[in-house]
This record gives sequence, C-alpha cells and structure tokens, in this order.
Amino acid sequence: MSGAQEGAAEAELRRRRRRISPIWLVPLAAILIAGYLGWKTYSDRGPLVTVTFRDAAGLTAGQTQVRYKAVQVGTVEGIELSSDLQQVQVRLRMTRTVEGRLTEAARFWVVRPRLTAGNVSGLETIVSGAYIEFDPGGEGESRREFAGLENPPGVRSDEPGRVFTLTARRVGSLDRGSPVFFRDVTVGEILDIDPPGLDGNVTVQAFVRAPFDGYLREGSRFWNISGVSIGFGGSGVKVELESLRALLAGGVAFDTPHELRDEPPAPDSARFELYDNLEAAVSATTKDRLVFLLYFAESVRGVAPGTPVEMRGVRIGSVLDRTLEYDQATDTFRVPVHIAIEPDRIAYPSGRAGRSQDEVIEFARRMVASGLRGRLQTVSYVTGQVVIAFDFFSDAPPDEVRLVGEEIVMPTMGADSVLASAGGIAAKLQAIPFDEIGRNLNGILSSVNAVTGSPQLRGAVEGLAGVLDQAQGLLRRADEGLAPLLRRLPGIASNLDQAVGRAASAMTSIERGYGAQSEINRQVARVLDQASDAARSVRQLADLLDRHPEALIRGRSGGRAP
Repeated sequence: MSGAQEGAAEAELRRRRRRISPIWLVPLAAILIAGYLGWKTYSDRGPLVTVTFRDAAGLTAGQTQVRYKAVQVGTVEGIELSSDLQQVQVRLRMTRTVEGRLTEAARFWVVRPRLTAGNVSGLETIVSGAYIEFDPGGEGESRREFAGLENPPGVRSDEPGRVFTLTARRVGSLDRGSPVFFRDVTVGEILDIDPPGLDGNVTVQAFVRAPFDGYLREGSRFWNISGVSIGFGGSGVKVELESLRALLAGGVAFDTPHELRDEPPAPDSARFELYDNLEAAVSATTKDRLVFLLYFAESVRGVAPGTPVEMRGVRIGSVLDRTLEYDQATDTFRVPVHIAIEPDRIAYPSGRAGRSQDEVIEFARRMVASGLRGRLQTVSYVTGQVVIAFDFFSDAPPDEVRLVGEEIVMPTMGADSVLASAGGIAAKLQAIPFDEIGRNLNGILSSVNAVTGSPQLRGAVEGLAGVLDQAQGLLRRADEGLAPLLRRLPGIASNLDQAVGRAASAMTSIERGYGAQSEINRQVARVLDQASDAARSVRQLADLLDRHPEALIRGRSGGRAP
C-alpha cells in the first residue's frame, strides 16, 4: 500500500473517532432522568419533624406511615432513644402539602387497638400494623418538635363544637371518652379529667358538639349519670338508669332550665358544677335564691348539702351547708344550718318572685308571728332520711326574725311529733318498775306452788277421785241389771202384738157369728183396746229404758222423758 493510501486511512480513522456514537444517548438520557427524579424528590420532600413518645411499640423506620384522614402525609425515617433513655424520639419526614400546618397546635399519636369508655378503635391496625395519626390543628407558630399524645384526642380540629370546664366533688365511673347526653342524645364526650386538688374538687373537660353547644346557658346544670342510681326516700325505692352505654362507660347529662332559655349562650370561659345526680341538679339553687340561717339544738344526723327544704310537702329549696358551733351565751353547742329558698318555686299572687332583702325580712316577720317555724322531719324511718320542713304551729312559743351579719335567722321547733311521741313512750317505758313487777310475780308463783303442793289439796283430790270411782261402779252395776230386762222387752211387745192379732181373728169370727152389735162383741172390743194400750205402754217403756237406763235409779223428774 502506498503512503498516500495509508494517510487517507489514518485520516478516516481519526474522523470516526471524533464523531460521537448514538449509543451514548441512552446513558445520557438515564442520567438526565435520574437527575430530574432526584431534583423532583428533593423539591417535593417536606420538612423533617421529631416527635417524642413514651415507647416505639409497633413503629418501624422506613415503613410506618403518617396519615391524616386515611391519606399518607409522611413516613417514619428513624427511631432513637432520648439522651436520658426515658423516651423515644421518632423522626418523621412529612410531605410538603402539610408543611404549613406544622404549628404548635398540631398533634401526633400512635393508632393501636384501644378499648376506651364505651368505644373500641384502631381494630384495623391488627392487620395493617400501627401508624401515626396527624391532626393539623389551627393556626399558630411553626414548630418542628412535638410531644406525642399517649391517647387519641377526643376532638379533632375540624370538628365544630366547644370545650367546657366542669367542677365535681366526685366523678364516679367517668373516664376519657365517656359520653355527654342531652335529652338521651349523645352530643359530646369527656376529653380529660384532671387530678383532684387539695380542696377535693375534680376538674373535667367536656366537649359539646355544635349546635348543642349553643344550648348551654350560664345557669345550665350538668349531672353524673354513671352506673345505676338507687335511692330510698319517703316515696319508696327509686332506680334510675340513663342508658346501657352510660351504665358501662359512665356519662354526663345536661339541661337548661326553662326560665334561662332566652338568655345568651354561655361563653367559652363558663364553668359549670357537675352534680352527683339528677335530683341534686334539679334542686340546685338559682341566682335569685334567698339564704336563711337555722339553729338546731338537737342532732341533725341525715342533713347534708342538698337535703330538701319543704313546706307542706312541696320542695322549695335545699341545704347549703351545716357546721357545729359553740354558743358562749348559753354554754351549749348548736348546729347552724344554711338553707337556700328558691322563690320561683313559690307562686306569688303578684307574679313577682324577686324581692329586696327588706321586703323578705318583713315578710318573714309576719309569717313567724303567725307561727311559721322550721324543724327536722323524718321522711323514712328505714333509711333515716330527713328534710327541713316549714309549717305553721299554733302552739309555737313567741319568737322573732333576727339578723346575724347579713344572714336572716329563722326560728325553729323541736323534732317532729312522731319522734317526740316515740321519745315520750320510751321515757314512760323506762319509768315502769319492771324489776319490782318481776319480784312480785315470782312471789305469787311461789305461793301458788306452795298451795298446789300442800297435803290438804292432795287429800281432797284423792277423795274426789274415790267418789268418782264409786259412781262409775254404781252405773256399771245398774247397766248389768237392766241389760236382761231390756233384752226381754222387745220379745214381750212381739208376743202382745201376736195376741192382738189372734184376738182380731177371733173377733172377726165372732162378728161373723154373733153380729157387730152383740154384747160379746163390745166386751171383746174393750179387751182388745186395753191390750193395745198395754202393748203401746210396754213399747214406750222399752224405748225409754233403752235411751235412759239411769231412769230406773233417778226416776222421771221434770215431766215426760224425751
């Protein structure tokens, strides 16, 4: 090959080497696609947040999802212990769509199978595994670190309604998730129960859904309906059960008095007292109540806050409190009882329940002058339940209404007449000399024993027994002597009957031979009549001796024997 040809071949080879092969387009395209996907992933990746939980049960890095309304909004990237080894820090990679909702109001909790008061949740995690639920909450300051909730919140951020604070002396079987009822309809639930303070009061957070939250007024009343309420009173046994769910999980009910329904709705800061039962809620005093003070010298066992105050059987108020007080003037102890009278429970002719204190005092003085007094009255001797009853007493000693500070003091009477009568009867029974009566009875019994055991009484009894034996022997002998005669009397009567028959036959023959009016016929007729009378007498004697054999000894005194 010539040199020219070789140079041309080398030039062609160099030209081919400088030209890019189309095969390189494939890896270039792959690089571009990978770069785009990487940039897309990085640009779409949301912020990284840290949530602290008590433990990481059921959570797995790279697998456990973060959900909101069943839509994935994040993934668990890592799990590690805190520096003090007391908690678990879970890193969550959230999507950019919820970045603006990661505020201080956001909440995170782990969804697991849970059994709460009257509710079962999270059963789907038995198959799918646990996941983290996210609640965005409202607006607020942006945040990347959160404290996870150990229990799901009772209310989501997108559920309309309001949270109210209840104050109770006891909560019974109430728990998180217990329902809130209005007229037997579930309208909310208990969110949280704070530990009791030193005063013994317990604070309960209750959520009421819209529009039922607008039914609440500042005078609305809440009461506990947990379990079954059994009460013993003057009207007998009362059993109250709101619903099966309330029986199992407890619950709270509320209502608004009719006279408050035109008032504006209660504000968010309103606090309500949680009463123990419906009766205590109904008897709760109103803002127009009248407070009086009563002093009792006797025991007030059975009187407690909420005890009814009645007048002629109608409830007009309740007891507020009671204490024990030492009276220096009389050197004795007495029990002051504060009561609240609700004027709206009394129908006034003027139709106006609200009155000034001066009017109330003047009215009370007139009533006390007419004999109005308060006293303790027992309504159930089985349970010992008592009430404070007002009534007019004609024999009430003179008294008057007075003021102790700003409190109106009403006079009182002793316990009801039944108790007083029982006390009097007990005193009279105690005064009976049972010991002396017992000694006298013992003396009488001793004398009776001495008389019954004396030889004279035993001799008289033995003599009487001998006389009775002799009388029985005499009757036995008489019965033995009369028996043959009594046996022969029926035979004699039979023979007489036969004789009469034969005489009748003979008379027939004679009459046939001599005629009916002959002398012989008449004499024979008389003989037959006498024989018939004799047979009848024998028969009667036989009947008499058969019924009364003793007639042979005592005779037929007193006329004809029966």
